[in-house]
Amino acid sequence: MFETLAALYFAHVLADFVLQPAWMAMGKRRPPVLLAHGGVVLVTALLATGSLHPALFALAFLHLVTDWAKARLRPGFPAFVADQAVHLGTVLAIATALPHIWAGGLWAGCPTLPALYSLSAGAILAVRGGGFAIGTLMQPWAEVITLDGLPNGGRAIGYLERGLIFLMVIGGMAEGIGFLIAAKSVLRFGTVREEAKLSEYVIIGTLASFAWALVTAFVTLTLMTHLPPLGIPDFTP
Repeated sequence: MFETLAALYFAHVLADFVLQPAWMAMGKRRPPVLLAHGGVVLVTALLATGSLHPALFALAFLHLVTDWAKARLRPGFPAFVADQAVHLGTVLAIATALPHIWAGGLWAGCPTLPALYSLSAGAILAVRGGGFAIGTLMQPWAEVITLDGLPNGGRAIGYLERGLIFLMVIGGMAEGIGFLIAAKSVLRFGTVREEAKLSEYVIIGTLASFAWALVTAFVTLTLMTHLPPLGIPDFTP
């Protein structure tokens, strides 16, 4: 089961957060765009599992139905979370009901590949997926404050901090996250100390970003405990 789950999980995050350009994400009310995304979902699932199992075609169809419904909801963080919850729930249901998909695929002879899928999917979801999640969460507040700084500087900072947190947890150095929080607080202090709105905006965004990365990292670790090990060393002394 867990090998199939890891492969489908990786295929999902790859299709939704790496292989989905902005025009595709924003244009799903148009049938050709929605079908194009469905094709990407199907191809990634087929390639990740090395299988032509009919359930993968059903998975792509259910993904399309979910995205069609989301496109008719009010954009925002609740819609994003609901959409991802349904997608991942569908992946989990198929992996639970049909655990043999991986065993019947072309890559079944690669015992470490599912763990690599899991690690890669977790990193993508933590960094790239977290960017979309935190962006939608903060959008209502971003409209009422003035943000000065480098173009896309906040996004780059978010990518870096979530990536560092993910690596620290995976490498067994979760205590280092406290130093990351302290360092960011010191660097941001001069910017936000005199502006209450901006200060609260930064605090909310930072805590949400850290929470997203932590949850993703620990979920990834949990999944990897059920898979053949990759041999990642523990970096703690």
